[in-house]
Amino acid sequence: MKCSKASIHRKIHRIPDLRFEDQRLTSFAGLILFQALFRHLRLKEQLTGCFRHLKVSPIFGHGLTVLLLIVHLLLGYRRLQDMRYYQDDPMVRRVLGLKRLPDVATLSRTLAGMDARSVAQLRRLNRRQVLDRLSRLNLARITLDFDGSVLSTGRFAEGTAVGFNKKKKGQRSYYPLFCTLAQTGQVFDVWHRPGNVHDSNGAEDFIVACIRTIRTVAPRAMLEVRMDAAFFSDAIIGKLERLGVEYTISVPFERFTALKGRIEQRKRWFHLNGRCDFFEARWKPKSWKRKQRFVFIRTRNRKQYKDPVQLDLFIPYEYGYDFKVMVTNKTINTRKILAYHNGRGAQEGIFAELKSQTQMDYVPTRRKAANQVYVLAAMLAHNLNREMQMMARQASRRTTEKRAPLWHFEQLGTLRRKLIQRAGRLTRPQGALTLTMSANPTVQSELLHYLETIDQAA
Repeated sequence: MKCSKASIHRKIHRIPDLRFEDQRLTSFAGLILFQALFRHLRLKEQLTGCFRHLKVSPIFGHGLTVLLLIVHLLLGYRRLQDMRYYQDDPMVRRVLGLKRLPDVATLSRTLAGMDARSVAQLRRLNRRQVLDRLSRLNLARITLDFDGSVLSTGRFAEGTAVGFNKKKKGQRSYYPLFCTLAQTGQVFDVWHRPGNVHDSNGAEDFIVACIRTIRTVAPRAMLEVRMDAAFFSDAIIGKLERLGVEYTISVPFERFTALKGRIEQRKRWFHLNGRCDFFEARWKPKSWKRKQRFVFIRTRNRKQYKDPVQLDLFIPYEYGYDFKVMVTNKTINTRKILAYHNGRGAQEGIFAELKSQTQMDYVPTRRKAANQVYVLAAMLAHNLNREMQMMARQASRRTTEKRAPLWHFEQLGTLRRKLIQRAGRLTRPQGALTLTMSANPTVQSELLHYLETIDQAA
């Protein structure tokens, strides 16, 4: 149907006068999705149970404070002071079960009352949520990625230290170690550490604890682990083999002259693909007890051309090789090993999403336990977003060589723009509580689909 210009265009009118009234309007009508999810998971009751050991019980409660932090991060806010911009939102208050929200000072004091046991209980709750999903999936293979991520702060905070920080040199920071699940893209657990420790600090016990915990719900699944060169040690490899876990670990071959010599003296490399060649060897450092399978990879790359551009004829291309060595106990061929190990780059994507979408890199207080609770709240917000999408959709992939997530997940920021940040009005026509939104058919279809699947799972 062809429309006339008069039916489309209109004259520009003056700017309307502003009036601020309590109209029970909400800017976050899409929070109804997470209200249904929280109720299905009984999240509020579980969070309350994490703090029963604390004798001082403020009016708002420690569990409710953590739930408020999760909602705060789901909405896309960063600083605690940003609560003031939605403290009158009726949908936020309804999700939390409150008539009014605490002020920032009350929230800070409640966070200051957290202790190490509170952090341990929250970690246990997060693991339990992820394990529930794993038990329902019944996977034949479960892939764990281990790595640390720097959380910087521009001021002093308890438990921070000055360590290696490529982007913000000299700043104090935390350096927690994370365990993530490749198949679901969720964070399984975190080990909090100061910023001046090595990647492998406390890693062995943490890795073993994660593996044994997952085995409790998936005893028949083949567990496999991917790690970078910081975790290369005889102790960690020995533990993994005794636990029956498959692994690939990057090797810091620059530290071993014997490995460097093998690469330099190697004359015959086997073709792997258009850019990569390889060879394998059974080898061990002198202090190790047994030989392992080492895979040597060289990749042909163009070197950066920094000289003045030669305009009259051509620019000569100069090529060189980048080298990589991995140790593994897998029995598959080299091409699949390289694809599997390179898939660990997806963990960096999880860290990027945690920092950009749930503000995990923000250090809100000077108390160590309070900052750890904030990190765990960011993890829970991320995992809950993934859990809701897994409930609403069927898995779109089978297990790939790179162990990509089984679902095509939307980032929290995308879900926030599409569904959460929708204007709405809460009314009671004929006594029935009603949330009214604009009649957008796409939003209506997707919102109702999420609600139906959560209701069916209950």
